[in-house]
Amino acid sequence: MRIARFSIGDEVAFGVVEGDTVAAIAAHPFGEIRFTGARFPLEKVRLLAPILPSKVVAIGKNYAEHAREMGSEPPAEPVIFSKPSTAVIGPGEAIAYPQKLTQRVDYEGELAVVIGRMCREVPASRVPEVILGYTCANDVTARDLQQRDGQWTRAKGFDTFCPLGPWIETRADPSDLAITTTVNGEVRQSARTSQLMHDVPALIEYVSQVMTLLPGDIILTGTPAGVGPLEIGDEVSVTIESIGTLTNRVAARD
Repeated sequence: MRIARFSIGDEVAFGVVEGDTVAAIAAHPFGEIRFTGARFPLEKVRLLAPILPSKVVAIGKNYAEHAREMGSEPPAEPVIFSKPSTAVIGPGEAIAYPQKLTQRVDYEGELAVVIGRMCREVPASRVPEVILGYTCANDVTARDLQQRDGQWTRAKGFDTFCPLGPWIETRADPSDLAITTTVNGEVRQSARTSQLMHDVPALIEYVSQVMTLLPGDIILTGTPAGVGPLEIGDEVSVTIESIGTLTNRVAARD
């Protein structure tokens, strides 16, 4: 099932994407799905960020080759950092390049996990019970600020630096999905989630030992090798097998 958050006119709603239509659902997608009966052509609605999370918890250096391209060996345990909820944007929205503050903004294509229920201290064997589904993400990063600060909050926390979408796929198997990032149609990252050093069950178990996870929270699972800079005017796309494609353009920040 593909769950989208969309707007049509002044209305914002959740819906289930079925072919080229969206069937609206009542309230939110957590719990029993109840359809309202309203249906809209997919081309007539605007897809929004599929969820507005209370928090975005991200994992650094979770692909060995990416850790090495960043100048370090793969860590023994997951490296946790966070991005503010205000960084989240949806498909088609612009990534705002803050030129006054940074001279290098990088793409980082990632698989994102959407939490479906409040949970903490979840054993790996029960992780599927707390997941609503999966979506595409771009962990946009001001690389020069990351290196300068020595910690990652500012570099990864700018408004618009967490594109998500195009929808939440509830039936994907995250264990071995192809993930590709392109810039202006050129492939820059290509990997499979089977290359994750810490897989989805291990990540949720690890993070939920630290903090309570709430419905709609996002876990970014890490980016593969091949990260690189974006320029104003670029179009960046993250495609994940069985899920879809998230596309955003880069624009100058006002």
